[in-house]
Amino acid sequence: MKKLMTLTVNGIKHEVAVEPRRTLLELIREDLGLTGTKKGCGIGDCGACTVLVDEVPTFSCLMLALQADGCKVETIEGLTENGELSKLQEAFVKHGAIQCGYCTPGMIMTSTELLRHNPNPTEHEIRHAISGNLCRCTGYQKIVEAVTACGSETETGEEKS
Repeated sequence: MKKLMTLTVNGIKHEVAVEPRRTLLELIREDLGLTGTKKGCGIGDCGACTVLVDEVPTFSCLMLALQADGCKVETIEGLTENGELSKLQEAFVKHGAIQCGYCTPGMIMTSTELLRHNPNPTEHEIRHAISGNLCRCTGYQKIVEAVTACGSETETGEEKS
């Protein structure tokens, strides 16, 4: 039997009826049509499905949708402003931190939360933050470089030298 719930996704309030066994990932992708969040392993090992739930990086494949009742959820689609990529998304492109792109949404969501709470993280802090996100293409170095560059940007958008 479906249960009615309310959540805010990328600033938009949604009232939806969901089956108790439905995951937040299924709700995001199938019910709301936000397919940027990827389904990887389905068991919380890869991080491809990472979204921010009340500003906490969360594997949406492991969270039941009903657990997000009343929560604020942010997906990769919510990072763009006026159709423009966020600074972090641009840094991923600029530094070649995207190859197949499958891990990219989860990596960016995890790194977004890191940068919001620690605008200039060390390489160690970045690697620790993304340790729950697997990437089989880049070897992580380009991802670390992109997050470092984004974190070291000045107010004018130029990288520190």
